[in-house]
Parts: sequence; C-alpha cells; structure tokens
Amino acid sequence: MQTLHEINQYVHFHGAPTKGKILMVASSPSTSQQTGWPIGFWASELTHPLRVFQEAGYEVELVSTEGGDLMMDGYSNPTDASGYSAHDIITLGYMQKPEFNAMLKDTKKLTEVEAKNYDAIFLVGGQGPMYTYKGNAALQKLFVAFYESGKPSAAVCHSTTLLLEIKKSNGELLVKGKTWTGFADAEEDFADQAVGMKIQPYRIETEARKIANTTFKVAAPFRSYAVADGNLITGQQQNSGAAVAELVVAMFHQ
Repeated sequence: MQTLHEINQYVHFHGAPTKGKILMVASSPSTSQQTGWPIGFWASELTHPLRVFQEAGYEVELVSTEGGDLMMDGYSNPTDASGYSAHDIITLGYMQKPEFNAMLKDTKKLTEVEAKNYDAIFLVGGQGPMYTYKGNAALQKLFVAFYESGKPSAAVCHSTTLLLEIKKSNGELLVKGKTWTGFADAEEDFADQAVGMKIQPYRIETEARKIANTTFKVAAPFRSYAVADGNLITGQQQNSGAAVAELVVAMFHQ
C-alpha cells in the first residue's frame, strides 16, 4: 500500500524532485448549528489552490481539525443536484482521481504535524471553519508558528475567521497593522437569500470591522480577490483560492 507521501510524489511530480512542501488544513465534518446541515470544507478552496501548488512543483499534505475522513460541503460538490458548483470542472477533474480521494481519507489531525517540516500553510475554508476553526487553540498555535517563522501563511474565505482572534506570541492580534480580506457581508446576504435563512452564526466582515488598528478590505461580491501583507496572505471567498495560492508561490521567489 502506498503512503500519502508516495502518492503525492507520483501524482504531483512524476518522479521529479519537489521544490518544497505545503501544509493545507481543512475542516473535519461538522453540523451547522444555524441550519442543521452537515458541513465540511468547500471543494474549490482545496482543489483550485492544490492545482496551483502541484503545477508549480510543490508537494502538498492535507490535515484536518480532528483527523479522519473529510467531507466537502454539498453545495461545493460539482455533482450535487443543486447545480450550485456545476461549473467547477477543476474539482470535478480531481474527483475522478483515486489519489485525490485518498487525500480525503484518514487525514492526520493538525496536532500531529509541526510547522518546521513545511514551507507554507494554507487554510481551506467552507462552512465548517465557522465552528471548527473558531476558538481552536491548536490551529492558532500552528498558524502562528508558520507566521512568526516568516513562512507564507494563507487563509481563504470563511477560514479567515481564525484571524478575528488569533494572537502572536507577544500577545498582540496577528492582524494588528495588517490589511486582509475574507468572506464579505454582501456575499453572506446573497447566500442567506439564496437558501431563505441565516446560514452563518456571525459574519467575518462585521466582526473584522470592530477590530482596531487593522484594515479589512473586500472587492465586488464573488470576484477573485487576494491580499498579501508581508507573509500573511488572504482571499475573499471560494473564487479566490487560486489567487491566494499564486501569491504563496510568488513569495517563494522573492
């Protein structure tokens, strides 16, 4: 049986030496306390940056908040009956690959890895992070370890909820003096109207604008938008994952 490392070597690089190793973190399955729906990670926020990293020659390891099997949010699955993400041919392509499906099985828990063994961290969003990332001391510690080592530290969409409360080792909020982005209130309005109920327990933009000495910026709803401020890299929503990954790769060449 192949190990994940061996699978990654074969799928990503066809035997060529890797340029480095990137850690991606996704939410383990959960249940929305707002809607009662089963929730997890948003597919395109994994697959689109994964494609960028792999094509740039980087190995990727995927871990999760609790370990074990992962589940993509139904609306992010391009084969879902809703048709909401039917346009996402990148995810559809990955779903045909046994190696990708293997990545989603029996993941390590994030407490089983160390920042020193990777070159960057990328937090995958979705509905799950609003519950599984919020207040997650282990994830905060891991992200800060990357950030304070000067390594690219990236988050996209609802995964940026972590930045609302995460503090550096000196006790200051990590976003103090930083410009960053995340899921916008206008996008939450659209999502709520589409399903006819309030989906999220709170809103990232609303909470971010309560924080002093930080700058939270958003672009037009659902436009690809990513911001790099030092080694903190953030993306607005599910259409921004590739843009965030490209900024991460660009940091390696500075």
